[in-house]
Amino acid sequence: MCWIDWFSGRMGLCVRAVLFVLADDNLALRLTLQKLFEHDHVLVKQHLLNFQIKDNDSLLHSPLQLSEEYLTLLTTGQHYRPGFSSQFPAQLIETGLCFEDLVLHPGTLKQVQEIQTFITHGSTLMHDWGMKHKLRPGYRSLFYGPPGTGKTMTACILGKVTGRDVYKVDLSQVVSKYIGETEKNLAKVFDQAEHRNWILFFDEADALFGKRSGIQDAHDRYANQETAFLLQRLETFDGIAILASNWKDNLDEAFARRFETMIYFPLPRTEDRLRLWQQGFSDQARLDADIDLPKIAKDHEFAGGAILNAIRYASLQALARNSDTIILEELLQGIRKEYAKTGKMG
Repeated sequence: MCWIDWFSGRMGLCVRAVLFVLADDNLALRLTLQKLFEHDHVLVKQHLLNFQIKDNDSLLHSPLQLSEEYLTLLTTGQHYRPGFSSQFPAQLIETGLCFEDLVLHPGTLKQVQEIQTFITHGSTLMHDWGMKHKLRPGYRSLFYGPPGTGKTMTACILGKVTGRDVYKVDLSQVVSKYIGETEKNLAKVFDQAEHRNWILFFDEADALFGKRSGIQDAHDRYANQETAFLLQRLETFDGIAILASNWKDNLDEAFARRFETMIYFPLPRTEDRLRLWQQGFSDQARLDADIDLPKIAKDHEFAGGAILNAIRYASLQALARNSDTIILEELLQGIRKEYAKTGKMG
């Protein structure tokens, strides 16, 4: 067996066997060493060691493993980035854009920068200024506003400019119809994210964090318990948690009190829409002379997502003609398709 087999736990060593090797019959030393493997020890809190404790089993009989994070770092020199799975129902999201590419209302951008300020200076505030005994760990923010207004993109860019991985949890996919399963699914995300300097982005937050129902049956009782559980996990999470919702009023009032910021993402103003149109096309594309982007921006009150969809459609039509020229009729057709999605007429 090579050293990597021991580190990855393939030799089947458990905590009890390690304690026996290290302390033999010295009971006092065993009890002292056992503290190294408890959940609140730094080796466990910082994800250096990993335990697979099964139901009705004890810590002493659980397999002792080097965590996947440190095993990956030792063997590849790369930081561990978990992929979406049943054990981690979240997905890493990235972007090539930066803050200069964001088109947001100035008030919205100012509030987003408050989160960046906490990420940059939060550790100093908590530890050097001694505020960790007075303030909750981490930072919680609600992004709310119409679809396509840049909530997900803003979270991605925050991660990029601050050097943090952003993991998206689609709550509409995580919420389970089986009692207790939703709580377990989200606990897996929080457990892995603790002390890792990640940004957790909860999309479709209404699916779980909505207004709690009156208790009509056992399912309602468990659903409200799961909501309370997530409230507690959010409050104790030491990273950045961002919840996204189309409507602030859909969220339970108990959640509102737990956010450091609640940031509204409105539909873009005319000048913002013009900027989105202007910077949305490829540098390889050429706009036909009869395309009047200022008029288009004024006439069509679209969110950024809808604008990019229309640009995508017109650009693909140009490529299908073996051309680099965007023509007005195809661009207008893309705009009409966006109106059709909402049942409105342009």
